Amino acid sequence: MIRVTFYVVAFLCLAVTKVSGQTFAKRAGDISHNIDKITQQEKDSLKLEVDAVNLLLDKNEITPAEADARKKQYAEKRAKNIETRVSVEEQKLADLVRDKVDGKIQEERIRRFNITYNDEYDKIRDTTKAKRHVQRRTTTQFVYALGVNRLVKDGAAAEGFKWRSDFYEVGLTWNTRLLKNNNLLHAKYGLSLQYNNLRPDNDRYFVKDGNQTVIADFGHKLDVARLRYVNLVVPAHLEFDFTKKRVNGDKVDFRTHESFRIGIGGYAGLNVKEKQILKYRNDEGNKVRQKIKGDYNVNDFVYGVSAYVSYRAIGVYAKYDLQEVFTHSFSGYNNFSLGMRFDLN
Repeated sequence: MIRVTFYVVAFLCLAVTKVSGQTFAKRAGDISHNIDKITQQEKDSLKLEVDAVNLLLDKNEITPAEADARKKQYAEKRAKNIETRVSVEEQKLADLVRDKVDGKIQEERIRRFNITYNDEYDKIRDTTKAKRHVQRRTTTQFVYALGVNRLVKDGAAAEGFKWRSDFYEVGLTWNTRLLKNNNLLHAKYGLSLQYNNLRPDNDRYFVKDGNQTVIADFGHKLDVARLRYVNLVVPAHLEFDFTKKRVNGDKVDFRTHESFRIGIGGYAGLNVKEKQILKYRNDEGNKVRQKIKGDYNVNDFVYGVSAYVSYRAIGVYAKYDLQEVFTHSFSGYNNFSLGMRFDLN
């Protein structure tokens, strides 16, 4: 598409003078320029005539008296020409001043038009009126989600984990309206960090044994035992936003996140960190807090499906890892998460 913007100077016609297209200042300037031009033209012509007389005098073809007479004659002729021609312009100026005083001359108005060319049509739009409202098709949201995690296999939850196993997710998304004149379909995509926690029960914790990760008895009462693994993912959803458009005259607003929304999609990414956190009292009764960082054989890659149903900014959120959590342990177990989701414009 080629967009060409140009200015058209539109002038009001004068019924009396039948002269249009110019302001008072411009027309007065043109008259002044014409007077200067007339004077210069006549002076240039007189100079040529005087030079011709001087040439004849140098050749002794005429006497000095004859030369003076001719120069005087030419000068009088040119002066009369100037007077005659300038009087015409002076009359134009007098008429112009009179019309200005009578209010018959209005200042020029510059109007701006916008012409758009494409393969289907040509459209001309007058932009001297209020600027056309431009609606952004892409908006951004801060996303925060939290809920519970469960390892599941064949639809059944793994035993030996607390229901307090949890997750939370923080991210930034972009929401793009897919249809030009309809607000229903949106592409929602972005970048998120998923913090997943698995909490064994009965005072047990995770132990790495080669390429295996097992759950073992700790030997002390554990106040907290959780394995946290963090995934950096790129989520993508097809979102159905049932927010109605707003129409105010020729202005149309396509708002988002003001009604029910349904998102269906998935995510893919990398495991970026693993650590285990233990809290307990030692034999002396002192509180101990341990952070054990390392490789617990969590899969380096993650991908899965996710969906949410929301009203305005708040919704119910579910995600399911299609990739098993561990590489060689808990075979067939995948992580399922269910919680709340907040999309904040």
